Amino acid sequence: MSEGRTFSKGMKAGIPIGLGYFAVAFSLGVTAHDCGFNAFQGFLSSFTTYASAGQYMGFTMYAANVTLLQYIAIIAITNARYLLMGVALNQKLPAGTSPAKRLMLGATITDEIFGISIAQPGGLNPEYPLGALIVAMPLWSFGTALGITMGNLLPLRAVSALSVCLYGMFLAVIIPPSRKDKTVGIFVAISFAASFASKYISGVRNISEGNRVIILTVVISAVAALRFPVKCLRHGDIGTASENDADSDHTDDSMRDADDINKCAEGEEPENDNRGGS
Repeated sequence: MSEGRTFSKGMKAGIPIGLGYFAVAFSLGVTAHDCGFNAFQGFLSSFTTYASAGQYMGFTMYAANVTLLQYIAIIAITNARYLLMGVALNQKLPAGTSPAKRLMLGATITDEIFGISIAQPGGLNPEYPLGALIVAMPLWSFGTALGITMGNLLPLRAVSALSVCLYGMFLAVIIPPSRKDKTVGIFVAISFAASFASKYISGVRNISEGNRVIILTVVISAVAALRFPVKCLRHGDIGTASENDADSDHTDDSMRDADDINKCAEGEEPENDNRGGS
């Protein structure tokens, strides 16, 4: 699939994500308003930071008049889970992807964009998450500004209810692979249960939410990898995963990904093509 078509496909996938972001950003804007931010400042914060939990902590820490060092430390801890997501996505990129595009991809990472990107069969063309970013980021930014401007005009319960949209989007990401693979479904359920329990277990509940996410991610994924290791993909596996894609170029790309995977398994260097590169 050409880069232009991959980018367009990413934009299409980013529409429901952006709509969910808009609703959640509206409620974030209410918090920003209460902390003394105006609409332009809120828009700029969302456009440059692009991290809901990190921004929420940033707004509240700003209102508490903390030092710059404390501010940086809290934001880094809150957003530390994106380090793991970045490492995972980096493994899916074609070998010829330029450092500049890898850095750009790192800037696009959110929980939802990571979900749709990691679910792509075979390798990941960086144009796909970048296309989703083009749609989602403006809606996140404008939603924050609108929340600052109009948030106080709505009942608090109505503002809180908007965040439900994002949970629905998460379900849309995790349900299809869970139905397709029973093992995935089991570990998704375990993850939900462990995340819920961690809020009430003594000693664990005192750990920041961001660090709890990192710990649970590493432990559960390690157990899953050791107990149910993924076998090296064969040509037929990739071809089957791509049969539902009408574009033959995408099938060719997937077959080349299979070649690279098999060569890595045999200790050989994969071909250094320029798919997804600049």
